Amino acid sequence: MATRIEVHDATRLRWARERIEVASSPRQMLDEVVGAVVRNATWRGSECLNLLAPEAPMSPTVRALLSAEVGQRAAEGHIGPEQRWFAGTRHIDEIEALCVELLKEVFHADYADHRLVASMIGNLTVYTAMTRPGDTVMSLTQPMGGHSSNRPDGPAGVRGLHVEDVPMDATELTVDLDAFADSARRLRPTLVALGASMTLFPLPVREIVEIIRPWGGRVFFDGAHQLGLIAGGQFQDPLAEGAAVMTGSAGKTFSGPQSGVIVWNDPSLTEPLTTAIFPTLAATHQVNRVAALAAAAAEFLAFGEAYMAQIVRNAQALAAALEAHGITMLGAHKGFTRTHQAIADVRAHGGGLKVARLLEGADIIVNKNLLPSDTSADWDRPGGLRIGTTEVTRWGMKEPEMELIAAFIADVVLRRRPAEAVRKDAIALRRSFPSLHYCYPLAAGAAPAL
Repeated sequence: MATRIEVHDATRLRWARERIEVASSPRQMLDEVVGAVVRNATWRGSECLNLLAPEAPMSPTVRALLSAEVGQRAAEGHIGPEQRWFAGTRHIDEIEALCVELLKEVFHADYADHRLVASMIGNLTVYTAMTRPGDTVMSLTQPMGGHSSNRPDGPAGVRGLHVEDVPMDATELTVDLDAFADSARRLRPTLVALGASMTLFPLPVREIVEIIRPWGGRVFFDGAHQLGLIAGGQFQDPLAEGAAVMTGSAGKTFSGPQSGVIVWNDPSLTEPLTTAIFPTLAATHQVNRVAALAAAAAEFLAFGEAYMAQIVRNAQALAAALEAHGITMLGAHKGFTRTHQAIADVRAHGGGLKVARLLEGADIIVNKNLLPSDTSADWDRPGGLRIGTTEVTRWGMKEPEMELIAAFIADVVLRRRPAEAVRKDAIALRRSFPSLHYCYPLAAGAAPAL
């Protein structure tokens, strides 16, 4: 008999198996699922100070549309009755057309697509449309903030591309342009993928575009984390600076449904990009999610600029307060950050995994994160923490609350105050902000019929 292999935690799977085996009926099994969802909603939704950079609470309307009737409808193909496989899509065409045009408006782009069920699918779309197997691309390494979606173990590798590193300055936390120019002229990459999951400062898009222009190289900006900041005018605009295409997450700073966005201006890219999306990578693409994305885009036009500005102010205030307490923060000499996140070096306090678990015990949620000095061997136990301000900002918190949160973190990490005591303070702070900001009240008709 073959040895059983699981990648998931055996303890968690065993717990689930035991619950299923003792259930008296499928209905009780269903109740177990619902119970887990409710427990998460109570804890993560109303008790925790959520400082995860990839997360943001959706508005009431966006959340409601994820349960809309249209979510059970299929809509393969491009917008328009002659391009659909199924009849009965005239109102779906309306939803999707509104989404496309709203995304163009938000990102000041000539073209947009709405069908990416994940931002990594957006990256695979770019590699499918704009490269051939065997081409060379350059991207950021993961210790310098890069993400697997642009590395050999992600879509770039699946496409069969040769991936080289973009040289980075570990102190300035940006591209080392002189070293990049030397490497790029030698490697002549088809694409240079810019964007990072550890993202603190803008990247030199214009300069890189000019360096790789002579051989027809192009810049692809992976704005997974920065998408809302870009739309809200708080970060560089990659398309305006010469990037050929930009992808990003509709969640994170954009605060919409978990999915992807892709925008571009070059009409010659329209056919290869949209063909890569359909029929290659997306068929039935969750029209409820498209409706929710359209609603998020409309709300962003109303509230995005103020929302994003406060996110950045909060990240800078939180980083400065943590540094003042004695926790080393990256980029201190540059004002810590110009985005929604800050990076703490906690090697002196046991490393990222240990500190993140300590803070979780106090209902303060962060994630372990690689530092520029880390290596691939440090993946499971890196030296840093990534701390984001998107969610707490949408609950209405501002700079004074960042001072309180920094004190809570310092209590746990530096002063070893009991986690349960800090947890009570964290819950009290979170519950004192009961309403979402930077969005409209629940729109009439958005809630699903019961």
